[in-house]
Amino acid sequence: MSQINLFKNIKNDLPASIVVFFVAVPLCLGIALASGAPLFAGIIAGIVGGIVVGVASGSPLGVSGPAAGLAVIVLTSIASLGGSWTAFLTAVVLAGVFQLILGFAKAGFIAYFFPSSVIKGMLTGIGLLIILKQIPHALGWDKDAFGDTKFFQADGENTFSEILKAFDFVTPGAVLIGGISLAILIFWDKVLSKKNKIFSIINGPLVVVAFGILMFNLYQNGVLDFSLNAKQVVAVPVPLSIADFFGQFTFPDFSALTNFEVWKIAIVLAIVASLETLLCVEATDKMDPDKRITPTNRELKAQGLGNVVSGLIGGLPITQVIVRSTANISFGGKTKLSAILHGVFLLISALTIASVLNMIPLASLAAILLMVGYKLAKPALFKDMYKLGWEQFIPFTATVVAILLTDLLKGITVGLLFGIFYTLRHSYRNSHHLKETETTENGQEVHHIELAQEVSFFNKASVMRVLDEIPPNSKVIIDCSKSKSIAYDVKELIKNYEINAKTKNITLEKINFIDP
Repeated sequence: MSQINLFKNIKNDLPASIVVFFVAVPLCLGIALASGAPLFAGIIAGIVGGIVVGVASGSPLGVSGPAAGLAVIVLTSIASLGGSWTAFLTAVVLAGVFQLILGFAKAGFIAYFFPSSVIKGMLTGIGLLIILKQIPHALGWDKDAFGDTKFFQADGENTFSEILKAFDFVTPGAVLIGGISLAILIFWDKVLSKKNKIFSIINGPLVVVAFGILMFNLYQNGVLDFSLNAKQVVAVPVPLSIADFFGQFTFPDFSALTNFEVWKIAIVLAIVASLETLLCVEATDKMDPDKRITPTNRELKAQGLGNVVSGLIGGLPITQVIVRSTANISFGGKTKLSAILHGVFLLISALTIASVLNMIPLASLAAILLMVGYKLAKPALFKDMYKLGWEQFIPFTATVVAILLTDLLKGITVGLLFGIFYTLRHSYRNSHHLKETETTENGQEVHHIELAQEVSFFNKASVMRVLDEIPPNSKVIIDCSKSKSIAYDVKELIKNYEINAKTKNITLEKINFIDP
């Protein structure tokens, strides 16, 4: 896109970018909190996602940054590396390199190999985990409420029993802020946003952040008889100059490349980030009023570049994010200039108002994330998946449960196994069509078997079963006219049956059958 074309729609892109910026600030901080990462890492990822990915991407309306879908992976990954943030940054850089390789290998189609039931289960599981992780912050207990990141823990406790312990350490001031913040978000989402567009421009999360800052100052000045300690508010570095600002960036520890766990995390990040991006691209393109198509391979390269840069300077991993992309579209964004400008505004805010950001209570961000988690895991989704039948509901539910009890990668694997089971079951049942049995004048039964268009080795058992059920003294017609591909195993089965059928006085006729 030329510079002239880039600024052609600035009258639309500038207002949209401001809205996206307001949406991004609390989410960048909130996702960093949910990830167990330095809060400044969320701002860095937002800046890189806006400017670097925005420039490199071919998506006209997609906006990238830190994503809620990766928060759980980041949290568990940092723990598995012994809490080393710099080692994790090495994994982020590696993940970006893997994404670049996927882009150059033209692997933009990979998202289509994951069943939608598993993807929905993944997002729902992530939503539930985000809710579980934020309950302690909403209560004002800011220690690790889980003991460790696994469901079943070394001390004999589990995630839910550890959450119950958080109620023994409640901070009334944090509960008050969290409760009112949650009420504001619900009221804003369900009522005000539908009344007037101004309540979407001034979005709920931004109001919650402003409310949190107000309450913090009321507590500090003794107007309200509550208090928050230093660990219950945002803590990002306050730069004294531009040089000081850039001195706050963290760099990866490349000596961690010898650690196999770093490579494992990088692969998981690359797969999940690419998948989430491609799904977001598909959704964003469907919402585009001009119905433009994003080049997926270029998008993988852009995301890879973004993650390399983000990892090199201390940021969270990046994906294209549906919340910000939706806000961009809803408020009139036309080109990728909107995404780029939102990144510029994030950079300016980090340079100029970091001290204001440090007045935001973590309870405010927890309320925002509770809403994010709820939107990912709405109860209505379970009902909708159930209505679609067991073939959709069981892989979906299995993915959710496995993610809660193990981790994201194992959860997706379990969901895929259930999805493959139903695919094989479907394939087994649809290997052939058995027409109604005819009877000739001399009383001989004629069984007409019409093979499917694609007959794989998975269908061998099904074809064998129907042939075994044909009674002696019959005639069998195996029609391959519609078959484009028949596995060698099935062809061999038919050839062997032809020999064996003579012992039962069965006559076999083959139509368009090619010998193995």
